[in-house]
Amino acid sequence: MKKIFLTLLLAAPAFTLSAQVGKGGITPEMLEKIKSEQPNSAADRALRTALAGTSINQLAKNPNNPASSDTYFSHSVPSKGITDQQSSGRCWLFTGMNVMRAKMIKKYNLGAFQFSQSYSFFYDQLEKSNLFLQAVIDNAKKPMDDKLVEWLFKNPLSDGGTFCGVQDVMMKYGAVPAEVMPESYNANNTSRMSAIIALKLREYGLALRQGAAQGQKPAVLEKRKVEMLGTIYRILSTCLGEPPTTFKWTMKDANGRPVSTKEYTPKSFYDEYVGEDLKNNYVMLMNDPSRPYHRTYTIDMDRHSYDGAQWTYLNLPIEEIKPLAIASIKDSTMMYFSCDVGKFYDSKTGVLCTENFDYATLFDTDFPMDKADRIRTFASASSHAMTLMAVDLDAEGKPTKWMVENSWGPNSGVKGHLIMTDKWFDEYMFRVVVEKRFVPEKLLKLYNHEPTRLPAWDPLFSEDK
Repeated sequence: MKKIFLTLLLAAPAFTLSAQVGKGGITPEMLEKIKSEQPNSAADRALRTALAGTSINQLAKNPNNPASSDTYFSHSVPSKGITDQQSSGRCWLFTGMNVMRAKMIKKYNLGAFQFSQSYSFFYDQLEKSNLFLQAVIDNAKKPMDDKLVEWLFKNPLSDGGTFCGVQDVMMKYGAVPAEVMPESYNANNTSRMSAIIALKLREYGLALRQGAAQGQKPAVLEKRKVEMLGTIYRILSTCLGEPPTTFKWTMKDANGRPVSTKEYTPKSFYDEYVGEDLKNNYVMLMNDPSRPYHRTYTIDMDRHSYDGAQWTYLNLPIEEIKPLAIASIKDSTMMYFSCDVGKFYDSKTGVLCTENFDYATLFDTDFPMDKADRIRTFASASSHAMTLMAVDLDAEGKPTKWMVENSWGPNSGVKGHLIMTDKWFDEYMFRVVVEKRFVPEKLLKLYNHEPTRLPAWDPLFSEDK
């Protein structure tokens, strides 16, 4: 009896494998054909041996790439003091604030001044929590498997974002210097705090849907939402600190000498030292070849606050974006810029170049997808925001390379900056935010057209982190 059982048991895996192979599956014959087509020369065996203990990028790296050592730029905006977002997805916030602080440093001849990222991040997370809860209330009558409802519960909160978050938070809550509300451990390491808040929001979202299903009136749901946000506020203040309502600050010049000491509120500080209408002074330009150019688009739910600005952009060919960026740099004005930073990035040189790594030769295959196909297939999207601040122009005035001020600390890249070749810029740059004064009237008219609304799950809903 036991012997028969053991024989059947040993035979079971083969039977199961045979039963599982159906139409479209990998059959034993197909597997043999796949194996027979694999190269097995001495060079191939050596390559497999090398990859057993070496990274792909190390073997694919082009050792004779001139772009890796060219750090000259014909036009650049002065940069003082590299910021560091550490283990957080707040690049969008650091980038937007780096644009604003560069103006402040220049205007008042300051040293390496920084705004408090923690202060603005606190209110960003509170606003995003409210956005989720209110969106749940607004869509409470839809079933849980509705595409939008499903998306909401998959994405209740993120520490990533776009320039519209900088606009919303700074215009609504003002700003404070970094020393007034300094970085905490959980500001620099956001994952655990964000996971805890996201879990709480999902719980609250279900409770609000249940209340709506039971016929609770909007006023009751609103009251419950406020109570829920009270708990979120408590978690945020415990992790990040309590945001100041008033503070005293001494402005110092580039040599560290005190210039003035005054008492401020976050709003009065913003009004005095930034004083800019962020929501109406900028245009977001996108290069998305997967969609028609010269049209304006907006992505549903892609905003940081319920009553804030929806991410809206004008889609343009890359050739029409570059002159605007060049004009801004020549005027010593930095820009919010985002790209797919992980592609062909050499961390040792700080250079982004399509010639950095030769994957095609290493694996003896082509990678022919263009930018549009990479977007359509989710192979590439904006992943990181940085501050565009330099361009190198040739004798004919055409760009050969670009440089950004990054937020990965002073020891990364080229003294805290990244350099990108113009070809890499074409392939992996996605959006740049330019002041309206650099944008021709004909493009501003296009930007003001009624935008095409794209769903929240569109491939281009990709927050900068």
